[in-house]
Amino acid sequence: MRRAFIVLALLALLPGAAAAQTAPAQPAAPPSGDIRDFDTLVVTGEQPGPGLWKVMRGGHVLWILGTLSPLPKDMTWLSRQVEATIAESQEVIAPPSVSFGTELGVVRTMMLIPTALKARKNPDGKTLQEVVPADLYARWTTLKARYIGRDGGVEKWRPIFAAQELYEAAIKQSGMSLKGVVQPVVDKAAKQHDVPITEARVTLKIDDPKATLKEFSASALDDRECFAKTLSRIESDLESMRARGNAWAIGDIATLRTLPQGDQYRTCLEALAATGVAKRLNLGDLRQRVTAHWLERAEDAIAKNNSTFATLPVADLLETGGLLDKLRAAGYTVEDP
Repeated sequence: MRRAFIVLALLALLPGAAAAQTAPAQPAAPPSGDIRDFDTLVVTGEQPGPGLWKVMRGGHVLWILGTLSPLPKDMTWLSRQVEATIAESQEVIAPPSVSFGTELGVVRTMMLIPTALKARKNPDGKTLQEVVPADLYARWTTLKARYIGRDGGVEKWRPIFAAQELYEAAIKQSGMSLKGVVQPVVDKAAKQHDVPITEARVTLKIDDPKATLKEFSASALDDRECFAKTLSRIESDLESMRARGNAWAIGDIATLRTLPQGDQYRTCLEALAATGVAKRLNLGDLRQRVTAHWLERAEDAIAKNNSTFATLPVADLLETGGLLDKLRAAGYTVEDP
């Protein structure tokens, strides 16, 4: 079911873990067919995770935990500091998100699945080999053999969705996980200590989701660059991803600052934003709207609470001109972990 709704999620240009960042240049992709072996061993066992950023004004504090994905698969996060901070807080701010303003029940939502699955495929029935350049397809074939295997169904998918399937398979085999470890702990601690959670969510109104999916299914999508950049990231950045996951696990913020924040999602989301569906839904400035909405929630919370807790992607916190810089510009004092 999660795979069925990836189309809707991408149509919303969801920020968060997939938020577009201004990233340092990535290493050049290895020659076609060259797959690097892993040198960095991912950490295992109990790990402390990073410390908390501290945003202050007038004696009121907003504590922010930077989150990261992927993380070491066999790591256990020691979350005592976060749980204690939430227990002493008056409010928790959820990470930025997007929801769909539909009034669909569970049954009607389930009925969207066939349409969503169809929208995932190339609209003219072509295969990947027919829609991407030969050199890219040769690289895809090598990577697919290693990380996915003989699944023929994915060969009928649009490049953007095939690339995401390959990316998730590569992450899994490299000893990492895309499963979030932070939010379940935050939700449980907030509930245990009766701390309200404030959503920082922008709602998109989609009157007819099924018609929207059908429109997307028939739309042309120039996602070959997204496909190419995802392949390059798998070929050249898995090592850095493992190093970033290790740095987060042991709380090494200094190392996180030095490692490139690789991100193929900007290119992929730009391809989606160029579709007629996205333009009709006015999604071009969605990330800016989500950022402004979160900042409004954060400033309100700081003004009324002695202590507030929030989570944000580490990339958002380390980004030049990002959310922390915006808070500094607004007159808040920010202390790094």
